[in-house]
Amino acid sequence: MGVRGLATAAHRLDRCRTLDEVVEVASTAGVDMLGASSFAVLRIEQDTARVVRVVPEPADPRLVWRVRASYRADDRPALRRLIRDRVSWVAHAVDVAGRPVTGSDAGAGDAVEVQTLREIDGASALASPVVVNGAVWGQLYAMRELGSPLFGVDDLARAEVLGALLGGAIARVDLEGQVRHLVADDPLTGLANRRVADSAAESALESGLETCIVMCDVDGLKRVNDELGHDTGDDLLRSVADVLRRASDALPGSTAARIGGDEFCLVTVGRRRVEVAEVVAATVAEFPLPHGAAISYGIATTAVTGATSARHLFRQADMAQYRAKRARARALRAAAPTTADPAVTAERVVVAGTAAIVAAQSGIVPRLCALAAAATETLGGAGWAVLMRRPGDPSDGPASAVARGGAPVDVTQAESSTTVVEHGPWVVEIGVSATAATGEVVDTSLDALVAVAVLGAS
Repeated sequence: MGVRGLATAAHRLDRCRTLDEVVEVASTAGVDMLGASSFAVLRIEQDTARVVRVVPEPADPRLVWRVRASYRADDRPALRRLIRDRVSWVAHAVDVAGRPVTGSDAGAGDAVEVQTLREIDGASALASPVVVNGAVWGQLYAMRELGSPLFGVDDLARAEVLGALLGGAIARVDLEGQVRHLVADDPLTGLANRRVADSAAESALESGLETCIVMCDVDGLKRVNDELGHDTGDDLLRSVADVLRRASDALPGSTAARIGGDEFCLVTVGRRRVEVAEVVAATVAEFPLPHGAAISYGIATTAVTGATSARHLFRQADMAQYRAKRARARALRAAAPTTADPAVTAERVVVAGTAAIVAAQSGIVPRLCALAAAATETLGGAGWAVLMRRPGDPSDGPASAVARGGAPVDVTQAESSTTVVEHGPWVVEIGVSATAATGEVVDTSLDALVAVAVLGAS
């Protein structure tokens, strides 16, 4: 096959959209264009070549072993020259009459490659570099069996042209992948973004199959940001993404996405709600988040809502997520052990609060937020807040909220209360579980800790 074969290969490569497709097309074209008994595409990294694709798949055990092996340039002079000088090469184990070559046959090629041909009953081989963006990406390797004509200069020229076509296709696919990544992926977590999630939901609904949307929220992200810094908060979001990615892998055809902030979602198609719920629950349980954070999630499905819009299904999942979040907060408070001795409670509050203040970032607000979060957690409460009275505000009037944190809680719940500590213009609201032992000694400890947080930052 000559110019027509190269043109056909070029058109087929232009239609490829993934690296696997490109390599498969090039391998098939290499067999046809070069009349090869076998043709392989090898990837070269750190002066080591490994087979990415070979056509046809070998049955001979000697060839199977070689396909799975790696080849170092230090052991193969021809490969070293190909990488260093981008030089194609040809090697023959027999001459044109079919007689084995000898050491005096100057046209036989590299001795290592000749010996390789003898070991696999090959007659002739050639290799050509694949250059992508100015660097050697890999090589093409073709072999003919004994009894076949030897490769010549025309064959080598065709291989070099095919290598150039392959290099161009790989560069294009790589660029397209980078563009898709910029447009469709969340830069922090690597998950899909809201645009992709919306599109996935629309496509799933159009399929007519059962569609589920799982909305997820991170409990404790603000506390982590306040106490440990935003870099740690970003690491926490990446951990959440890893959990969602694992759940998505267990539900083929699903799409995991970060909606924004600490909101994530999973869109599934053709999966029953019970299966989705089991996978998400098992994954969340198997891979807990660091720093005491957790994932609250809710599921909405067309099996319940019937035909609906993607927007409505997202809203239903979001409402289910908030219900789960509130239920989780209630369960945590109910499970909190009762502390009989207020002095023990006070000691625990002092230890946790002091550590939080020391670890917090400089400034009054970060220190008060860290203290409020630590004290609320120690006392088994739900939410906390840091407020401030502005100059000119009435002393008996409401203070302005500066920061809030913790899990949302129903204001009608009798099992939760709030302790308020004031120091100058600062007001700190600390959540307290009904099961926690409280009293004057605890209140005194909280007063002292708030004073330390404010005065120590001045």
